[in-house]
Amino acid sequence: MFGTDKAVIGMVHVGALPGTPLYSGDFPALVKKAVEEALLYHSLGINAVMIENMHDVPYLNRTVGEEITAAMTRIASEIKNNVDIPLGVQILAGANKSALAVAKASGAEFIRAEGFVFAHVADEGIMNSDAGELLRFRKTIDAENVLIFTDVKKKHSSHSVTEDVSIGEMAAAAEFFLSDGIIVTGKATGEHAEIEELQAVTKTVALPVLIGSGLTAENITQYKEFADGFIVGSYFKKEGKWFNPPDPDRIEKFLQKFGV
Repeated sequence: MFGTDKAVIGMVHVGALPGTPLYSGDFPALVKKAVEEALLYHSLGINAVMIENMHDVPYLNRTVGEEITAAMTRIASEIKNNVDIPLGVQILAGANKSALAVAKASGAEFIRAEGFVFAHVADEGIMNSDAGELLRFRKTIDAENVLIFTDVKKKHSSHSVTEDVSIGEMAAAAEFFLSDGIIVTGKATGEHAEIEELQAVTKTVALPVLIGSGLTAENITQYKEFADGFIVGSYFKKEGKWFNPPDPDRIEKFLQKFGV
């Protein structure tokens, strides 16, 4: 994955975008900050970065405005022009087609897609699966070089409607529906994934497996053998809080434990 057996992906939580309730009114500063964070990750040896509009609360369900797609494209393009590592895109909540369009326009290498297979209930409402539409859209816009990594049993969601479907079965369905990689998370941002669930997924699919939450310098050695990719957000930030800027000391501590 990204030229290495075990890839660390650092999160850039871009500031609230134009048109959202928390937007500051200074878009150039927002773009500059995102590029600076991506450069910091690169300078410290992180393998890839991913941008996410996590400050755009409250999130819309599946469809975001053209202003969000345009803003994320600008940010992604600036990062690609200045930072020489792979870039991913996630647009909340579940705006997977918009993320794919941003990746195609900016040259980003991958997206993170929630709600790819099976339905679930999130705080944005009911989210039905979109694998069929998403992969047809990828074909239509000639973006088949963009990888689609897909969450299963996604965090911040209720999965009672699919309680009788195991995480391994969900991962197998995502593989059958042509996912490029499976993301396993804990129940919420910053909460660790269960090793039993990771084992169930790795035993079921031949795809790359990524851990999408809860990784720290204290537990990475425990988790390293169970995945190919490691998405780190909260731990890399000052005081371990996702909304703070990256902390070089925490990043370096994590990478030392990781073995970089």
